[in-house]
Amino acid sequence: MARYEGGCHCGRVRFAVSGTLSRVSQCNCSICTKKAYLHWIVPGEDFCLLTPEEALTTYQFNTGVAKHHFCRVCGVASFYIPRSDPDKVDVNARCVDGVDVSALAVERFDGQHWEAAFQRERAERSDPTRQREG
Repeated sequence: MARYEGGCHCGRVRFAVSGTLSRVSQCNCSICTKKAYLHWIVPGEDFCLLTPEEALTTYQFNTGVAKHHFCRVCGVASFYIPRSDPDKVDVNARCVDGVDVSALAVERFDGQHWEAAFQRERAERSDPTRQREG
């Protein structure tokens, strides 16, 4: 497991994260599309905010479960708490220092049809005999 650091454009939000960054997901929902987010979901204990929480502001919509954090100065969204896994942290791979995002494997997630796609993904995770479509 590697340790990475990253953050927003202006540097007021910084984080450290441990894990293997080789695969990300790309969602086609309205907010992820507009933010060009590349999702790397990690356990909460593998993520550490290095700067004060006061540097962040939070946007919530729809169910209110997801907490979309972003820098209150430059507006960059470097991580958030996802609706799909509220006990984890979803790091925007584009905000991780020194990572060539073009070298990452990208899985597509149909966030425009979130409920059905989420149920399909959960079923695939729980059944090791099923193969994911790429």
